[in-house]
Amino acid sequence: MLKVFYQRFLSANPGVQHYACHSHHYWPDVTRDAMLKYWDDSAQWVDDKWDHMFGETVPAVQRLISRVLQLKQPSQITFAPNTHELLFRLLTCYDWSKPLKVLTTDSEFHSFNRQIRRLAELPTIDVVMVPTEPFADFRERFVAAAAEHQPDLVFFSQVFFNSGITVGDLPTLVDALEQCCRATIAVDGYHAFMALPTDLSALEGRIFYLAGSYKYAQGGEGCCFMVVPATNSFRPLYTGWFAEFGALSGERQAQVQYATDGYRFAGATMDLSAMYRLRAVLSLFEERAIGVRHIHSYIQRLQQRFLQELARYDHPWLNQSNLLQSHPDEHGHFFTFRGPSAEVVAELAEALKRRAIHTDYRGDRLRFGFAPYLELDDIDLSPLRELR
Repeated sequence: MLKVFYQRFLSANPGVQHYACHSHHYWPDVTRDAMLKYWDDSAQWVDDKWDHMFGETVPAVQRLISRVLQLKQPSQITFAPNTHELLFRLLTCYDWSKPLKVLTTDSEFHSFNRQIRRLAELPTIDVVMVPTEPFADFRERFVAAAAEHQPDLVFFSQVFFNSGITVGDLPTLVDALEQCCRATIAVDGYHAFMALPTDLSALEGRIFYLAGSYKYAQGGEGCCFMVVPATNSFRPLYTGWFAEFGALSGERQAQVQYATDGYRFAGATMDLSAMYRLRAVLSLFEERAIGVRHIHSYIQRLQQRFLQELARYDHPWLNQSNLLQSHPDEHGHFFTFRGPSAEVVAELAEALKRRAIHTDYRGDRLRFGFAPYLELDDIDLSPLRELR
């Protein structure tokens, strides 16, 4: 559909069927020009670089993201090189010497999972993990757990990284959680941003929302963001000079001061070339009137074509019966197939890669992602004939 925008990456990978875009998305050609623009601006502005970028580049990217997510307060968006940094900053708003209860799932990305399990080793921190399977009643079980445990923080993914299954209607789930507990709610939207049509207008000021440019936003690594509720008064313990940018020349206060907008959750010096790339991609799509709904509809067509092609080869386990899916309309932009074992899945993934079919896997789960630079006629799974 959009192949014309990715000529450099496609030329560098001729003949490859790239089904790992949910992990490492190809970058549109405009990102190369964006990298050079960052260099040119750095050379031009030198010591005034931060004033220029915080006065022009950062607000521009905030506005672009806000339009994608239907937000009215772009200044409530803050940035970091990765979502883990933003998440950890949120966690340091709590006093770990006092009891803290966190409600989450067993299907969160590795960084959060590792971090929260490490924190759970502290005697004051209690972590409740709700299994996402069976998927059919996950929402009901998750809300019931919130009502029972009355957590201080609720953290969950909009799209689960190890299945591709979504939580369904996000506002409805948040409403249910707010009705049964008074927790701070944070949502990992990385596998949803620029993939699933997401309208946060009803949730603005109510939740923390984290995402970034590495996957479907197609800007590469290094530019992640968090939407911060305007009403919160948190003071992150983990903080850097960006968090009071604009007040550095003022008189020092006895108490550490924070920005009055989303940048109270900012950190310190970072490479903003990734932000230039993200700006270039989001601007390209906006200028060409290519919306998330348009992309999502096309990806769903690719997924159906993929399943039709897969059915032709009757593989013993890589087939639709082992596809983790609750409902086609509550699914992200990658398919996850459960294999017999981690070893068997790894072997098939490597065998497919040798035949120019790039996927990725997590344990006993093989994932196939779909991107707008893949065309319907590109899908060819004929190597499965010899990989039974």
